[in-house]
Parts: sequence; C-alpha cells; structure tokens
Amino acid sequence: MNGLHLHKPVLFEEAIDAMNIRPDSCCMDGTFGRGGHSGAILERLGAGGCLIALDKDRAAIEHGRKRFAGEERLQLEHSSFADLKKIAQKYGVVGRVDAVLLDLGVSSPQLDDPERGFSFQQEGPLDMRMDRSRGQSAAQWLATAKEKEIARVLWEFGEERFSRRIARAIVARRQTAPLRTTVELAKLVQDACPVKERHKHPATRSFQAIRIQVNRELDDLRAGLRQAVDVLAAGGRLVVISFHSLEDRIVKRFMRDQSRGEVLPRGLPVRDASLKPGVLKLVGKAVRPGRRELEENPRARSAIMRVAEKRP
Repeated sequence: MNGLHLHKPVLFEEAIDAMNIRPDSCCMDGTFGRGGHSGAILERLGAGGCLIALDKDRAAIEHGRKRFAGEERLQLEHSSFADLKKIAQKYGVVGRVDAVLLDLGVSSPQLDDPERGFSFQQEGPLDMRMDRSRGQSAAQWLATAKEKEIARVLWEFGEERFSRRIARAIVARRQTAPLRTTVELAKLVQDACPVKERHKHPATRSFQAIRIQVNRELDDLRAGLRQAVDVLAAGGRLVVISFHSLEDRIVKRFMRDQSRGEVLPRGLPVRDASLKPGVLKLVGKAVRPGRRELEENPRARSAIMRVAEKRP
C-alpha cells in the first residue's frame, strides 16, 4: 500500500476515545480522508453498530470503497459535512447519531499530491479544490476576482498583513499571463512581501486563505456544526479537530453559545434553575498534541480538539 494511505490522523486516539463509542452506536465521520478514524470507529462497533462517512473528495471515497469493500456497517457518501443532516435523513438516523467527528482542514494525502495544488513546496496546477467535480479552481478564482476581494480574502482567511500588496501583484500579473501553477503563485507572493517571517514561507498564509475561499470551508463548518446538533441523539458527542485559529474560533464560540442556554437581560427576577439549559454541554478542556506526536508529525503543531455532548 502507498505510504500516502498509511497516514495517521492527528490526535487519533484522543478523538476516538472522546467519541465514547459503544458496540451498538451509530456514528458519523464528516471527514473520511483515507479512513484512519473510520477504521478505528469500526473496530469499536459491534455487529449492530453503524458508521456513515462523508468526504468532499471523490478520491477519498473511492479509496474507502476499496479499503472497506464488503464492510456492511459502513456507508460512504461523496458529500460535504455541510449536508450532514440531509445524509442523516437519507439513512433515517436524524436524532439517533451517537457521535459526530469533524477532522478539519487538508489531509496529508491531499497536501502531498502535487496535482491537487494545495502545497507551494511542489509544482502543480493551481487547483486547491477538495471536490474537483464542482466549483472554481484557485487559478480560475484568481483570474476573475476583483483586487479588493482578493485582498479581503487574504486578510480575513489568511490574516495576511500584506494582503493589499499581494492582491495588487496578482491583478498586475494576470494582465500579462494568468497564474497557472503553485510555484508561480508562491514566487509572486514571496516577491510581494517586503518582510519575511523566520521559519515560515511567505506564501503560507495566502495559500491557506485561497484554499478556504475556494472550498467555502468556514461556511461549511458553520453549517456542519449546526446540523451536527440536529442529528445527535441525547448524550451524543460532537468531536471537532481544528488546524488554525479561524476554524477553532468558530468551533469554540459555537460550543460555548450552545452550552449557555437562555440569555436574559440583567436584573430580571428569574431564577437560574428556571432557565432553559443549552442544548450542548462542554466535555473537558481543549486538547492539543503531546510532545511525542509533535516530534513524529510537525504538521500537528496547530491542532486543537474540542468536545461537546448533547443534553438529554
């Protein structure tokens, strides 16, 4: 088997343990990837358990159908977790799911494949789509987006302080020739940045921002979180692993807000016991990779896992 398919997800054991899986559980893996989490979930499920796994990436689903051929407890769906509830409705499990797992961001197999265009470290087509069957590629978006829009995306999704300079350079470049490859974009960004960060390629933030824009990642995350609450059974767990501050901020605020319950103006003569509790309760504190995992996988350094449980 190719080494790409042996990739072990970040916070692997921690995430599986947090899902609190029983032999008869019904689980949903919203980010199948290469099936690392799904395989471990299936090991904990008995004959009466079930797993529904989704992925935007058709290549991931095709890999899963080969790897888990004949596995009757597993249903694979080429879909975004933004459609979590629709998929749960298809299988009649809305309100009956015991655990939902979302492992966000780009998988190592996607990053390591130059043809996908996610990494500036190898030359490849400027694509960046997780679902290559639909939507604009990064090259197409950069060829048509207005300068202000490019600058906004770089600033909001990449927290890139030289967003305006880079956007101006992109628009100037496309007047003579379109950006077609990852290396071309990385060099343009590098040349446009007047100050370089130590131990960080100047194109890191821009590639993240453009990828998020092309895949509507933050919109999908907000939709997936809302729908996860709907599909979970009482006592069901929502486990989310984020890889940058924008994702984690959304997850943290969502879980916090859903755990607070009713918020009334100060001074009202209402007892706390009479207030409607939040639909979720937080489980433990945020979890980060340990030293050993960081040594084995430097890409894990920004990972953070949060867990919430649906109240009865």
